[in-house]
Amino acid sequence: MARPDIKKVPGARKSKLPCFIPPQLATLVKEPPSGDEWLHELKFDGYRMLCRIDRGRVSVWSRNGKEWTQKFQNVVEAVKSLKATSAMLDGEIVIVDAQGRSSFQKLQRAMGKATTTGFAYEVFDLIYLDGFSLTQTPLKHRKELLQNLVGSNSHGVIRYSEHINGSGDEFFKHACEYGIEGIVSKLANSHYESARSRNWLKVKCAKQQEFVIAGYTPSSRGLPGFGSLVLGVYEKGKLIYAGRVGTGFTFKQRRDLKKQLDNYSRPTSALTVVPKDPGLRETHWTQPKMIAEVAFTEWTSDGSVRHPSFQGLREDKNPKEVIREQPVGGTVKPKPRSKRSR
Repeated sequence: MARPDIKKVPGARKSKLPCFIPPQLATLVKEPPSGDEWLHELKFDGYRMLCRIDRGRVSVWSRNGKEWTQKFQNVVEAVKSLKATSAMLDGEIVIVDAQGRSSFQKLQRAMGKATTTGFAYEVFDLIYLDGFSLTQTPLKHRKELLQNLVGSNSHGVIRYSEHINGSGDEFFKHACEYGIEGIVSKLANSHYESARSRNWLKVKCAKQQEFVIAGYTPSSRGLPGFGSLVLGVYEKGKLIYAGRVGTGFTFKQRRDLKKQLDNYSRPTSALTVVPKDPGLRETHWTQPKMIAEVAFTEWTSDGSVRHPSFQGLREDKNPKEVIREQPVGGTVKPKPRSKRSR
């Protein structure tokens, strides 16, 4: 299929290739939006990454602007084969299981082995192409250009993220039945905004989010490393206790994590208030520098997580960004555009 003339694509603007573009982020909601003006994609359980192409040189950037090119060499080599002189791709780097589902735990373990193969790049947006910025181009046109660029391959290293228009409730139901983390719903006519926006919405099948590690407790069962990690989230600039997680670790992860955390040791807690919990009496407190991804069943009435399970470490976020994720309720309506944006 011939590539559309980029000069005729709605909203495309002649521009220099930027070094980095902060990614657009989705707002967590309780249920998918209704209406055919929304398109729906699967939510991937991996690392959000921007990929920059500049005359054969490829670099990979995390959502907070850190270069991770060396970590994903198989993705870099695959991107070099794309027919673009310059581009900026947006997507998620994942490891998929035998059923084709992305797994953050498998991704973490693969990265822990210092491998440079086996990663897949699920691309869902194109925000720059061959001399033109596409941030003011409606999403449906950006995805057309993206599909033209990467093809419809769903099994290679570079994978185009398919979507459906409308039928959000049904799509979400099937995603959850299949064991997917959730879905992301996006307004088909929306522009690309480097901020968290209600033009992009995420709905999760199960509860999972990031937590700041505030310390660790020793094991009462003789496990290596530690017994549990002490978790926290930020609220109005203060680190608030959010419970402990003691499952989901391999023995190696326990030993490695303890070594890392001991580098950030501090004599007192960084938490604003330490609960009167006997299990916290022997806690080894650490600086709030590291972030854990944790799955759990629900929040308790006192603000702690119930039945938590460690999924892996996150290195692509600033700890200060970690808050308690609360889904936004109510009917979601498209945000009206200003006259200028029209």
